[in-house]
Amino acid sequence: MQTTPSAHLPGNVTVLALTVGSWRRASRGVLLLAASLFSIVAHAQDEPIKVGLVAALSGQSAKSGEAITRGLTVAIDEINAAGGVLGRPIELLSRDDESNPSKGLLAARELVQRERVAVVFGGLDTPVSLAIVPAANQMRFPFMGVWAAGTPITRNGAEENYAFRVSAMDELVDEALVQYALDEFDMSRPGMLLINNPWGESNEKGFTKALASRSIEATGIERMEGADVDVVPQLTRLREAGTDTLLLVANVAPSAQVVKSLDRMGWEVPIVSHWGPAGGRFGELAGSNADKVHFIQTYTFDDIESGKGAEVFAALQARFPEIETTADVTPAVGVANAYDAMHLVALAIENAGSLDGPAIRLGLYDIERHEGLIKTYETPFSPEEHDALGPDDYVFTHFVGDEIVRIER
Repeated sequence: MQTTPSAHLPGNVTVLALTVGSWRRASRGVLLLAASLFSIVAHAQDEPIKVGLVAALSGQSAKSGEAITRGLTVAIDEINAAGGVLGRPIELLSRDDESNPSKGLLAARELVQRERVAVVFGGLDTPVSLAIVPAANQMRFPFMGVWAAGTPITRNGAEENYAFRVSAMDELVDEALVQYALDEFDMSRPGMLLINNPWGESNEKGFTKALASRSIEATGIERMEGADVDVVPQLTRLREAGTDTLLLVANVAPSAQVVKSLDRMGWEVPIVSHWGPAGGRFGELAGSNADKVHFIQTYTFDDIESGKGAEVFAALQARFPEIETTADVTPAVGVANAYDAMHLVALAIENAGSLDGPAIRLGLYDIERHEGLIKTYETPFSPEEHDALGPDDYVFTHFVGDEIVRIER
């Protein structure tokens, strides 16, 4: 930029004037700046919104991680085909927690801090979710449970609670299990056999409360470890105490050992279980008597001829060619919970208008209605209620071969 004297002003007065060359240079600079800003905005608009999954993707419970992944993937495909969220596609980043709380916590932190995911989805294991929840509340990122049912996951006492769930919840499940055992097996002397971890502890409280409300006392409370290969001693004590129904809480491998131990003992006793057996190869591991375990679920693909179930099943087959029948999507609960949860999260991000954790949390409260796979959700979340599913959304099932089949009542 140059200055020149004005031809019409006193000699001691000058004005700023742009030469033709300096004007062109300035204009070019403005245009380059505008183009650069446009490029940055366009790039930000095209950049995917990342969401994270921390789940068991290997080991005995790998089928649970596979089901959750499939449910999230199909939902993301639908969301992206419809234009994405905030004009951007959704991208899923997955981490294997190996059913280990420490590994799950590290994975969640890495996804949030390094990958900048907007939301973390949880997997099968309550202990892993309980390890992640305090970090979610401290770091203020939404944690969406789609399987683990431990009551303290969502009812964690935090002033600002970032843990939400589209899944079962232990306290409600235990109430449903006790009532089912009364209705179907005329239970009067129940015995508990629980996995020795926070999930087992959560259900001990739930069972105790449900039984006490009916003036029923448990014959005993026995515990087992995830690696136990023989639970005959625990079962023997329960049998000697006069147990007429087993209330079981454990994941795939220990639940299978319960069935095998009962076979060795020759003890025929009804087994009413939480949904742990659904998380893996239970039919194969438990053997021919796997069907004797009646367990709870939130969804089964009963109708694949019409309706939402048919649409999602068709999408699963198109996305995963190895799926030929409903037996190939076992466990359906992982697919359904994750599918509905992803759509609810997408609505929350749209409500928030940003990827800010606290804003997404409020966005979840602002969801008014959504027609999901499990049900039509009406205001699924509120500051007082972070569980989108309740007792009316539970069904009872058992294994028939390798397929989970609804028990008609």
